[in-house]
Amino acid sequence: MSRPLLVILLSIAGAGSIVLALVVGTYPISVLQVIETIVAPAPGVVHDVVWQLRAPRVLAAFACGGLLALAGALLQVLLRNALADPYVLGVSGGAALGALVAMLLGAGDTGVSFLALAGALGSIVVVFGLTFRGGDWNVYRLLLTGVVLSAGLSACVSLILVLAPQAQVKGMLFWLMGDLAYAGSPVYAWLILAVLTALAVAQGIRLDLLAAGELKALSLGVAVTPLKLAVFFGAALATAAAVTLGGAIGFVGLMAAHAVRLLGVSHHRALLPLAVLLGGSLITLADTAARTAWAPQQLPVGVLIALVGVPAMLWLLGRRN
Repeated sequence: MSRPLLVILLSIAGAGSIVLALVVGTYPISVLQVIETIVAPAPGVVHDVVWQLRAPRVLAAFACGGLLALAGALLQVLLRNALADPYVLGVSGGAALGALVAMLLGAGDTGVSFLALAGALGSIVVVFGLTFRGGDWNVYRLLLTGVVLSAGLSACVSLILVLAPQAQVKGMLFWLMGDLAYAGSPVYAWLILAVLTALAVAQGIRLDLLAAGELKALSLGVAVTPLKLAVFFGAALATAAAVTLGGAIGFVGLMAAHAVRLLGVSHHRALLPLAVLLGGSLITLADTAARTAWAPQQLPVGVLIALVGVPAMLWLLGRRN
């Protein structure tokens, strides 16, 4: 598939997923009504449903998917490992532990978000502190540290689930499977997504060289260590923002960049923004289905994204020579 056509299709998919999510719900709203309330907001039921209920959640879903896709693409370059995903650094485990502790203590949504962010940032500090010592940066130590930390945090999360009162377990499990029902303001997430995507695209050529190998990148004048540090912190920040916003949503960070590569794009200047569009669209559509398919019961968005995304990814893999 040609790159311009792919850009057009994914841009339409991104915009279409947002519009569809604003339209679909238990209260019926037409596309024309959505456009009217966006262009010329006027007090009324449609305005309140769109701007106070659906728009914040829809924008949070798209930002969450875009951040996870960006983090996954960056980590696959940093670790030079096709199986790298945003949770390999232990950031998700730290955020999950912080969020579950807040729920166990009876904290509100703000407290859950704050402790989730604190746990994610704490994991980043631990992984970086154990990996980067005396100016020595080792990718394999980074990967091993992240995996070991993730295992320890996962054990702590399991312990909390066992000890938690029965009434709180369902909410904890929803958060662990991805839940955007209580997502906070998406403004900061969109800001982080825009800045990180712009910076990563600006370094696209250097990322291509780094993906080809450190020695090749060094021979062509790339400052490898500063670039790897920037990629590490960029991916960690994107993951922390996404997990704090929507919980532990899997699959997108691992597969979004691969799906774009299977469609014929390999250079990171194009791959990164396309992966962001694809990831954002997938999470937005999955969250729309999660809140409407079994209404008024809401389903975990992480489960739906895997149920839809896995067959699509297998189809792409099957048709590729």
